[in-house]
Amino acid sequence: MLRKLSAEFFGTFWLVFGGCGAALLAAGFPEVGIGFVGVSFAFGLTVLTMAYAVGGISGGHFNPAVSLGLALAGRFEWKDIAGYWAAQIVGGVAGAAVLYLIVSGRADFTAGGFASNGYAELSPGGYGMMAALIAEIVLTAFFLVIILGSTSKSAPAGFAPLAIGLALTLIHLISIPVTNTSVNPARSIAAAIFASNGAIGQVWLFIVAPLVGAALGAIIWRVLLAPGESPANIGQVP
Repeated sequence: MLRKLSAEFFGTFWLVFGGCGAALLAAGFPEVGIGFVGVSFAFGLTVLTMAYAVGGISGGHFNPAVSLGLALAGRFEWKDIAGYWAAQIVGGVAGAAVLYLIVSGRADFTAGGFASNGYAELSPGGYGMMAALIAEIVLTAFFLVIILGSTSKSAPAGFAPLAIGLALTLIHLISIPVTNTSVNPARSIAAAIFASNGAIGQVWLFIVAPLVGAALGAIIWRVLLAPGESPANIGQVP
């Protein structure tokens, strides 16, 4: 179990450090940086690379919502979920802490939003709470469908990390203007802790909505789709 929890810690560390790091260090630097398209790919690449690196150890969740969805779909043991959640949150916070040490090295540094998530006045595009809630639920649900489908026995072997990483990229391309994209409570908690814009007061939405979305995606997959899965193999971890 220690190996699995370590894999989840480092995978979530890399997701927060790489994705939020791209947003903070490269998105608008020096005057024309990688922009939100580049940041979208950065988040997708963090998951893709760590899924290949340590996915064979822990399943490559790096996200409490993903762990919940996989458990509801019968692909993950419920007894392990608390440990996975703890490793993911601690890993995310550690990634954000190291990133904070780097970005605070500038003389004119202010934490500001610190790549955190938000709605209303904290939404990049000024979208309200209901828009943020719907976006996070729907996008997380589809993320789970893609994860479950690409790791099912009927999917081509070895390509799941590509599908999952590209899905996360697409999710960011859609929702950065709405919420700065969460679909991951660990990522949201980690950034909100270091933000100075009041994001911690809105982080509840980015815990609740991804968990609800993941549950919805798991139900859609298990009840309506689930090609090639039977009661005999549906409980196996991908």
